[in-house]
Amino acid sequence: MIKHNKRLGVNIDHIATLRTNRKTDYPSLVQAVHIAEENGADLITIHLREDRRHIQDQDVIDIRAHASVLNLEMALTDEMINICNNIKPDYCCIVPEKRKELTTEGGLDLLNMSNNQFNFLVDSIDRIHQNGIIVSLFIDPEINQIKKCIESGAKCIELHTGSYANAKNSIEKNVELQRIKDAANFAASCNLQVHAGHGLNLSNLADICKISPIEELNIGHAIIADSIFKGFEKTIKDYRSAINND
Repeated sequence: MIKHNKRLGVNIDHIATLRTNRKTDYPSLVQAVHIAEENGADLITIHLREDRRHIQDQDVIDIRAHASVLNLEMALTDEMINICNNIKPDYCCIVPEKRKELTTEGGLDLLNMSNNQFNFLVDSIDRIHQNGIIVSLFIDPEINQIKKCIESGAKCIELHTGSYANAKNSIEKNVELQRIKDAANFAASCNLQVHAGHGLNLSNLADICKISPIEELNIGHAIIADSIFKGFEKTIKDYRSAINND
């Protein structure tokens, strides 16, 4: 696999959604893994949600067997930590999770965790690190949240780009972009790996790609949506090209 300056993580949850909604054995997630990797994806991202609304437990096993690099998104629960340590993805991204949300609506709020919750996070990160898995925390681009990430023992963060993606005008967009830049620069200065994702698409990707500390972009919904009209293979190539600024 070619090494890129910025890694493209392709989230294939919504391919699983098509299958799960109709209770079929197609489309094949393993085939999606191979197509994504052959056309510019550096890693595969999946979110095993507690309600199993798209990715299923067997999917995680199958995808782990085929993906060159796997990023497993999951809630902070004993069940998910045990699954993670059994499957051994390359990355584990801990995200907030609510049953009624359509998708993850924001980052982890480490600042408002109780002492017990934060201690559980610290212990969980340590347990996962012992298995050689890099833990990433999905957070809003805020300096104080990053400081708590460092305190937790995490070595990596993923900045939530949803507010930037949903900005209603150029003024809001520039404010959110600056927040992401400041957070990325601060995190990098603290020797954290910096990833980013949520709501990114071909129309808003360029400015995020200019933020040098960001090493990885995780994109799912827009890729699957675009692929309806131009095919999965071509869509991956288009996102790879956009990130490379070809």
